[in-house]
Amino acid sequence: MASLPLAEHDLVALPRTVLGALRAALLRDLGPAAATPLQEAGYAGGEAVFASFERWLRAREERGGADVGELSVTRFEERASEYFRQAGWGSLAVGTIGGAVVTLDSTDWWEDDPAAGEVAEAFITIGVFASFFSRLADEPLAVLQVESRAAGASRTRFLLGNAEVMDYVYERLGGGAEYAEAVAGVA
Repeated sequence: MASLPLAEHDLVALPRTVLGALRAALLRDLGPAAATPLQEAGYAGGEAVFASFERWLRAREERGGADVGELSVTRFEERASEYFRQAGWGSLAVGTIGGAVVTLDSTDWWEDDPAAGEVAEAFITIGVFASFFSRLADEPLAVLQVESRAAGASRTRFLLGNAEVMDYVYERLGGGAEYAEAVAGVA
């Protein structure tokens, strides 16, 4: 198993409590407006996370040094889950709904910990995923969190898609639709 040497990956190890306290302070002081700076911070870090994943993947795939764009969906899911788990984020399962939206699921995502008793939205992760997966797709993508363990769900679920699709889903959610119904209306 390839290790993740932080200094070589432009990453730094911080206790989850540091990010949790920062998040809590921003939410306390800014209320719902805290979502924007937290997502922007996550987005700013997404480039380094993606570059780290690419370096880690090359080291992990010792025979041939696989490029992320060459991985099958199944292989990408395995490697991405392994990478994010090693980096302390949690496990990750990748799927789709209706072919237009990608699902990113976790039962142990750090930013959506029910024990933390925080707001049930993983704002930093939303930004990181938007940046990370946009680099993978080589086009801008948007992310919505639609299930939260902190709010009582059994998993954390993010939806990922192009901006037009995700704007449509967001609008439908705002109108009271369930996310599966909103995504079904994309076609």
